[in-house]
Amino acid sequence: MKSPTLRSPRKQKGHGAERREEILDAALALFSEKGVHAVSTRQIAERSGISQPALYAYFATKDDMAAELCVRAFATLVERMCAARVRGAPTIENFERSLRVYVDFGVERPNAYRVAFMIEKSEHGAFLEKTGGRPMIAGLEAFEMFRDIVVEYQAAGLTVLDDPLLITQTLWAGLHGLVSLLIARPEFPWIEREALIAAHIAMLRRGALKA
Repeated sequence: MKSPTLRSPRKQKGHGAERREEILDAALALFSEKGVHAVSTRQIAERSGISQPALYAYFATKDDMAAELCVRAFATLVERMCAARVRGAPTIENFERSLRVYVDFGVERPNAYRVAFMIEKSEHGAFLEKTGGRPMIAGLEAFEMFRDIVVEYQAAGLTVLDDPLLITQTLWAGLHGLVSLLIARPEFPWIEREALIAAHIAMLRRGALKA
């Protein structure tokens, strides 16, 4: 006689802080798949395995979830840049390593990067107004960290231009272009990824530094 198949008990959803993380994980996946505008709180609740009213006990709106995800993404980027900066001195090798931190963050955490940098949240600044400007504050903190790194090279007389703000924004645009393309168009016949990243960073460095 065939013995009955034993099923593993379904893992129950978390509570409190754990449930909150499950909601954010679901929101991050859905926002990355569909964009913030196309996702409803009902869909996020369903992906989380909870009811819509239960979700509202943790987040009042999907904008609040998007804001939290943005803040977390920027905080992680700041942490990584800070760690690279502590070990660095104004040399060519360390400059390229600082740029590489940004690229690695994007390609290693594409969903977080999408939500923070690639998805339109709302028109006419409504998203920032609704969320108290938290994502912008966090994003500016990441940008300021990047600019502080550039300032160290500018102060050492190593930069081609004298305006660290201009240099930082130009570098950021160049890095974002590569990361966003790698994330959004993985089907493109790219050359070997490591070679592409290294060449791109080297070109940005040569455009920014004298040496």
